[in-house]
Amino acid sequence: MSKKKIFVAVTNDVSTDYRVHKICTYLISKNFDVVVYGRVLSNTISVERPYKIVRKKHFFNNNFLFYAEFNIRLFLYLIVRRYNYILSNDLDTLPSCFFASKIKSTNLVYDSHELFSEGPELQGRKFVQSFWRKLEDFFLPKIKNSYTVSQSIVEFYDKKYQNKMGLIRNVPLKKDVLNIEEVSFPTTNRTILYQGVLNPGRGIKPMIKALKLIDNLDLIIIGYGKVENELREFVVKEDMVERVHFIGRIARDKLFNYTQKATLGMVLEEPLGLSFRYSLPNKLFDYIHAEIPIIAGNLPEITRIVKNYKVGVLVNDYNPKTIANAISNLLNNKVLLSEIKENQQKAKDVLCWEIEREKLDYYFK
Repeated sequence: MSKKKIFVAVTNDVSTDYRVHKICTYLISKNFDVVVYGRVLSNTISVERPYKIVRKKHFFNNNFLFYAEFNIRLFLYLIVRRYNYILSNDLDTLPSCFFASKIKSTNLVYDSHELFSEGPELQGRKFVQSFWRKLEDFFLPKIKNSYTVSQSIVEFYDKKYQNKMGLIRNVPLKKDVLNIEEVSFPTTNRTILYQGVLNPGRGIKPMIKALKLIDNLDLIIIGYGKVENELREFVVKEDMVERVHFIGRIARDKLFNYTQKATLGMVLEEPLGLSFRYSLPNKLFDYIHAEIPIIAGNLPEITRIVKNYKVGVLVNDYNPKTIANAISNLLNNKVLLSEIKENQQKAKDVLCWEIEREKLDYYFK
């Protein structure tokens, strides 16, 4: 019997979208034939995967022209091929996937990585935000099989569209490291880690200011993004070059080596729009699996995990003094630090991809 074919569409960088990779790998283990369709980006790195990757170079890579070009080319690609399932990742791939699935009578599954129309980059841009909201209004009530990354987003969409999305959180595998190697940070001080995309609203600037109020603690930044140069300039301006260390981009299969070296992990996303408010960042789970206590902002989904599993401490605002006090109190409380690490050992057996991925069986039969 021939394998069922699944087509996966994504505008993110295929080489770094770990959610897409985990899902595709699981589907292959269930005997599906998987093809991932993405784009060539300037910083794309070559990767070896157990599934086929199709990458298209685009004339446009930003703004409306990119989305239009991507969806037109994706539709033309799909319309001359046959698959059993089309998996659309995020709203920006959905138009072409939706119409192709209708014309070809193909099962459509939608994975919403975020509350797309409420993203921080859309705040204050009324026309652009209105455009994405209209797309959600048109498509989401019509899709029978969909899931997303946090309970708050499930509830938001269900209240608006009564579409009963599923919940599949972006948690790591228990053994989320392929290349084990000895690594080190460029400091002998204790460290607090930020890992992830360097975009606005991640709480990095308040953390840099908070460091001035704490002795013997440096900030490690792993990742890249649009505000990296701005952050580097800010570090110089604040005279914190000796205390803030930019490690750059680390491949996912090596990242855990670095994560587990840190003393603490920071998850200080700021509420820049509902997408951030309802987000459940990957790094929160990475820190739990690495057993490093967490300093977190008091947003609903993050709070739910930190409180339920008792894996860190929450700050109620982003004032550097508030952050510094929370960190100092935690570092000086050895009993609490020990309890948090014990709780993380238990939590990572529950908050893991080995359990979460089984929910995919409902969507791909």
